[in-house]
Amino acid sequence: MKRSFAAQVLVVAGLSAVALTGCSTKGGSSATGGTGTAAKAPLSSVKVALVPGGAHPYFQPWKTAGQKAKADFGLGAMTFSETAEWNQSKQNSLLDSLAAQGYNAFGIFGVSPTDINSTFAELKSKGSAVASLGSCPAGDVDKADFCLATDVEQAAYKAAQAGIKAMGGHGTLVHLTGNNVDSNTQRRIAGVKKAVAETNGQVKLLTTITDVDTDLQTAQRAVSDLLTAHGTQITGIVSTAYNPAVAAAAAVKRGNRPIKVVAIDDDPKILAGISDGSVAATVTQNPVGQAYVGSWALGQLRSGACTVRTPGTAVDSGSFVVTHDNVTTYDQERQAKTQQLLKTFKDTVLSCA
Repeated sequence: MKRSFAAQVLVVAGLSAVALTGCSTKGGSSATGGTGTAAKAPLSSVKVALVPGGAHPYFQPWKTAGQKAKADFGLGAMTFSETAEWNQSKQNSLLDSLAAQGYNAFGIFGVSPTDINSTFAELKSKGSAVASLGSCPAGDVDKADFCLATDVEQAAYKAAQAGIKAMGGHGTLVHLTGNNVDSNTQRRIAGVKKAVAETNGQVKLLTTITDVDTDLQTAQRAVSDLLTAHGTQITGIVSTAYNPAVAAAAAVKRGNRPIKVVAIDDDPKILAGISDGSVAATVTQNPVGQAYVGSWALGQLRSGACTVRTPGTAVDSGSFVVTHDNVTTYDQERQAKTQQLLKTFKDTVLSCA
């Protein structure tokens, strides 16, 4: 995973000159949306904080991508900060602390999709630019300037389709996923169910197991229990959460079971499993693109160079099916998507006077 993410950062670095040219002329725009008369400030005045909901391997590429954005775009400061546990109150306290330190642009993966809008609104009321990165709030309202995240229902649908194809179009499928109360989890469940429904009964969804992405140990116990109870019934496993994907791939390989596993993201163990045939496929996401493009857009908004055409708009950061056929080349598609995202923000998401 580290190798491919690093490669992506190097590629997007070459885009900085184009991106900076796109939205850095003229003043006269408000910092974070709508119309106004605020003068444009230098990008060096923008201090960006990338704040995940808690510790998780998915967010580690944000660190490198954020620092690359700082260097490429001339941002004043960049930090990556996470709480030790997934707790919205603790995340809010962290954000307050960062704001007190002078950070004025925030890329946030909210802990609570149902409550995070109040956090966004509070930060914006103090003049900060705010992006919802990696996850959009629950419902139809987003009080951040924009959301740049995976369309998780579409990604789960792709994963289930890949699993069904690997199963030969029939059999029994199990879905492993994350926190049941997370709206993203519900979207993933809907995506898997949609793919299963399209088989017209040829594939049965045996069970959906939620709340198994807290850590790897939790996922390993859940997979072990699943295989002990139902291992002989299962034809395929699709995981739409990171830790259970790694756990399922390892358990199936270790037990030499004839179960087709479709994972998520590109942990090195998952990619190795695809190469040796023990994992049928994975669906990778684009955290580097989220942090890099998100930081650029936050800089444009907070400096007053640009405004958001439609505040709260959501942009899909991309998802990519990886199989044995493209395991060594898939990152090229992800790099191209990041280039496209920069152009999309410049041309259609932001308005730059």
